[in-house]
Amino acid sequence: MRQQRWISSANAPGETDLDVFGHVLDINVDAVFGMCQQVSSTMLAQGRGSIINVSSMFGQVASSPIFEPAYVASKHAVNGITRELAVHWAKQGVRVNAIAPGWFPSEMTAEMINDERSQRWMDRNCPMGRIGRHDELDGVLLFLAGDTSSYCTGQIIAVDGGWTAR
Repeated sequence: MRQQRWISSANAPGETDLDVFGHVLDINVDAVFGMCQQVSSTMLAQGRGSIINVSSMFGQVASSPIFEPAYVASKHAVNGITRELAVHWAKQGVRVNAIAPGWFPSEMTAEMINDERSQRWMDRNCPMGRIGRHDELDGVLLFLAGDTSSYCTGQIIAVDGGWTAR
């Protein structure tokens, strides 16, 4: 399996391999939709539930200057699936929302985060001037999972240090 790379992408516009594009969509879109289908049957039968998808800030904006069309397209699709299912299942008591993280340490971002030049670029371009900490996703996750957000569905909540507000 090809691992996503975030720095010095070998792909330039027009050079993205269609098989790689399809593979990223399989992972990021088909898997999300399949999981929503799996968990929704129980929730719909109970008349309540909360599905929280994981999107990305790149589901709301382009990744430029980093060229990742498959990733960007897949996360835009996750947002669309989230909204569509939210509207479809709302009257049946099932809420569907998504969290859209910005730059956080992960296997996918490790190479970029560990590269000093890339780290400076992220810090310079993020309004909060740093990458996120894992614990900074906890509050949004707990909010969406709990009854406090009982009137919240179809929302994509960015936790990105202000990246998408630029």
